[in-house]
Amino acid sequence: MSDPRETIHPAIRKLATATCLVALLPISMGALVTTLQAGMAFADWPSSDGHNMLLYPWLQDFATHPDKFTEHGHRLAGMLIGLVSVALAVVSYVVERSWVKWFTTAILVSVIAQGALGGARVLLDKQLLAMLHSVTGALFFSLCIVFRLLCSPQWSAWRQQRDGRITPIFASVIALTPAVILAQYLLGGVLRHFHTMLDEHIAGAAIVTLCGTFSAIGLLRSHNGLLQRSGLMILLSLMLQLLLGAGSYLTKLGLPSLGYVAVSGSLSQTVTCSLHTVCGMFLLSSTVVAATSLAVLYKADQLGALQFDLPAVGDRGSIA
Repeated sequence: MSDPRETIHPAIRKLATATCLVALLPISMGALVTTLQAGMAFADWPSSDGHNMLLYPWLQDFATHPDKFTEHGHRLAGMLIGLVSVALAVVSYVVERSWVKWFTTAILVSVIAQGALGGARVLLDKQLLAMLHSVTGALFFSLCIVFRLLCSPQWSAWRQQRDGRITPIFASVIALTPAVILAQYLLGGVLRHFHTMLDEHIAGAAIVTLCGTFSAIGLLRSHNGLLQRSGLMILLSLMLQLLLGAGSYLTKLGLPSLGYVAVSGSLSQTVTCSLHTVCGMFLLSSTVVAATSLAVLYKADQLGALQFDLPAVGDRGSIA
């Protein structure tokens, strides 16, 4: 039997976790769709070549039409995250209180808007909409991660672990870093969808590296367990993203000075470029979590900004 002190229903925590995990499917498939340039494999939506989305012979395309297989897989994954989001919202309205209901409603509305944006991209055949679809997908994932954090039984304990070791300079950079990474994500989208602004994207990578490293150092200095974990996640995501970025450059453009020639459509290119996009999303969500946690955990005079006072969550146990 659950402890009555826990204010977040276990079903909400489990569904929040499922939402985060399932959201990775359409995001990863979407990154693969862009890499394979399969966004217009079907000219119709929500049907696929005139078939009901659930009745389309999807598996038959695996060997003969990989572009259709990937795009339809992306659509099915979108339907799945939609169903999970509906379940999350419905359960929250049955068992939970106001702020949880508002959050789950925001997640559901975001899923619906994301699906509509993806459909508009197909019907209007606009690369700009495809790029925005990718960016909003990363923002949606960040929203899901923040909600799961607030549902954690450890949240109340983390809120009490204040040590003042994060100076105003570190706090300012941590708060700014998500915006810097979002701008870099946009530049990456322009590069992937419009094949331009490569130099700007490389310069942006240098700025992201500086901000991300500085933020990670500040967070790792903290005595707060949540902030320390956020700093570690930012550092690991940043290192992996830099490696994938270098790999994407090599597999896409080659390195003629060393005799390495990129092969268009190769497996290494497809995997590396797609993972580079997905890892960028992880880096963005990690910095969003850090900035949100810092805003909630520290007072206005420490941040130079308004303090958010979210309801306390049960403090016992580990994350379910």
